[in-house]
Amino acid sequence: MDLIVKTLEGKDAGKVSLSDTVFGLEPRQDILARMVRWQLAKKQQGTHQSKGRADVSRTGAKMYKQKGTGRARHHSARAPQFRGGGKAHGPVARSHEHDLPKKVRALALRHALSAKLKADELIVIDALVAAEAKTKNLTGSLASLGLTNALIIGGAELDSNFALAAKNIPNIDVLPVQGINVYDILRRGKLVLSKAAVEALEERFK
Repeated sequence: MDLIVKTLEGKDAGKVSLSDTVFGLEPRQDILARMVRWQLAKKQQGTHQSKGRADVSRTGAKMYKQKGTGRARHHSARAPQFRGGGKAHGPVARSHEHDLPKKVRALALRHALSAKLKADELIVIDALVAAEAKTKNLTGSLASLGLTNALIIGGAELDSNFALAAKNIPNIDVLPVQGINVYDILRRGKLVLSKAAVEALEERFK
């Protein structure tokens, strides 16, 4: 499939041929959902921790004698039903990660790229280069392309002026091609790829 290449100023700069094996798949929501769940689980800190009855600082002595008081039998005041006692079945520090096959992760990225192309939300830019690190200038360029919420993917090395200029623009994320991921693609409205990024992605999935 051929797609028109744009410059940062919004002008046409020829065409680029996109591989059907990378950008021409029929998007599958189940694979994308699995990938997003895997990414978010891997990202979760898992540092939540509550104190159980073994962790609270309180006497472990029996509260009162077992029989003869007319009251319910109890042992330690650390039990969950008492004020100041430990929490029953509370959260513990743990990893939320789970396995997802490498081939499924690679397939999910291709489905995410294909979904953006099918939804007409994929733009290819000739080169992501800024003459100076000025946010105001770059904001104007992005506005001319209709980009207010986008993920921008450059080549293996990002232009430092472009990266600095884009840093303070809300809802605009800039990543090198090796940092491209399904979650960031789906959470932003438009996907912007440089020609270098397109070549790198097609080489990666050969």
